[in-house]
Amino acid sequence: MSKNKRGKALWRMPSRSRGTCPICGSTRIKLLFTGKGISGEKIDVCKKCHGKQAVLTG
Repeated sequence: MSKNKRGKALWRMPSRSRGTCPICGSTRIKLLFTGKGISGEKIDVCKKCHGKQAVLTG
């Protein structure tokens, strides 16, 4: 069974799917999971924050 959240598939994503997590603030981390923002919009979050309730400021 292939693992689609690492390897060659990441090279086709913009900025290799890395950035700053809007929940925990970790920088240069893979943002591969989808979480919910304050108003219910979908945001990209890291593995640690996947499943947490989003508490965003600003």
